[in-house]
Formats: sequence, C-alpha cells, structure tokens
Amino acid sequence: MFVDATWPDALLRGFLLSGIGLSYVVFLVRVLGLRSFSKMTNFDFVMTVASGSLLAGAAQATDWTGFVQPMVAMTGLFTAQWTLARWRKNSDSFEQAMQNNAVLLMRDGEFCEKAMDEERVSRSDVVAKLREANVLELSKVRAVVLETTGDVSVMHGDVLEDRIIENVRSVD
Repeated sequence: MFVDATWPDALLRGFLLSGIGLSYVVFLVRVLGLRSFSKMTNFDFVMTVASGSLLAGAAQATDWTGFVQPMVAMTGLFTAQWTLARWRKNSDSFEQAMQNNAVLLMRDGEFCEKAMDEERVSRSDVVAKLREANVLELSKVRAVVLETTGDVSVMHGDVLEDRIIENVRSVD
C-alpha cells in the first residue's frame, strides 16, 4: 500500500492509518459534539463500541478501499447518532421508544425486591453501591435508581424531592 517490503509497509500502515482514523474520529466528535461518546442511552453505548471496531478495521486496512469504507461507516454512525439524538430531544414518544426507563431499586431504606428481580440486580450489588456512596444508615437512603445507562445512582440524606425521580419506573 505504501512501500513494497512487507514488514515496513505493515508498520507504516499501522501507524499512519490508525493516526489518520483517530484524527478523523476526533474531527467527527468536534463537529457533532461531546454527546457522540456519552453514555446516555443504549444506542450511545452501541455507537461507542461500533466506532472503536470501525477504527480498528481502518487501522488494519491493506488497501485504500479497506480504509475509506470504515471512515464512511463512521460518518454514517455519527450522523445517525446525531439525528436520533435530535429526534429524541424533540419527541417524547420517540424518546420512549428509543430509551429504557430508569428503575427504582430502593426507596426510603427499603429494597424493591420485585424490581431487583426483574432487572437481575442482587441485594449485594445494591449494598456495594451504597458503600461506594458512603451510606452509613439504610434509613437515610431516599432512593437507589438503576439508570438507563446501567449506572446506579444513590440518593441519601434527609429529603428527596419527588421531581428528581419523577421519570423513574417503580415496579410494585
């Protein structure tokens, strides 16, 4: 692709194409915004994994077509992610169709066993998150939420305003 000798060509291709590909990803993120690699929805997660896979494929290309195709595919992914993010922002029904709901795993010091079973979250997983959040008393835990990103949020203290968890699904 660059030189006739096999090893020098492979080294040159690896360094040069991965550098060009990485620069292109940075360019796309600069143009389309930080949301491109956020961990906000399941689609955003897939977008991040797919981009990494395409970048790896581009870095291993043995000809220009094999390099350009992943770059075009990345452009398509970033454009689709940008478009879907716009639609989600402008349409509540589209957002509901695209995104999972956050789920309440604990409320006012009590475990929500049915929700934990449904979401396959063990009591020990929740307790570990409580320790990470420096919870000292279960009675001070106002809510534990399994977020749409897969993260677990722990809210503890004296008061929890209802609007903080108004879009969180409660399984009873």
